[in-house]
Amino acid sequence: MRLKEIRKSKKISQLKLAMDLNMNQNTISRYETGEREPGINELIKIANYFNVSVDYLLERTDNPKTNK
Repeated sequence: MRLKEIRKSKKISQLKLAMDLNMNQNTISRYETGEREPGINELIKIANYFNVSVDYLLERTDNPKTNK
């Protein structure tokens, strides 16, 4: 998953992201290390937050654009 890459490129800390998404910072850390995988609702929240597609977030495509 590209979460860490996207978050760092936007200069957002794990704590800020967690607070903005109403999640725990530990959860964000585990998503980034692959220790835990987000559910569909969390994937959608993260993708919407960064304005990228879920497929981009999951590395299924290199096109970050959403199909809205």
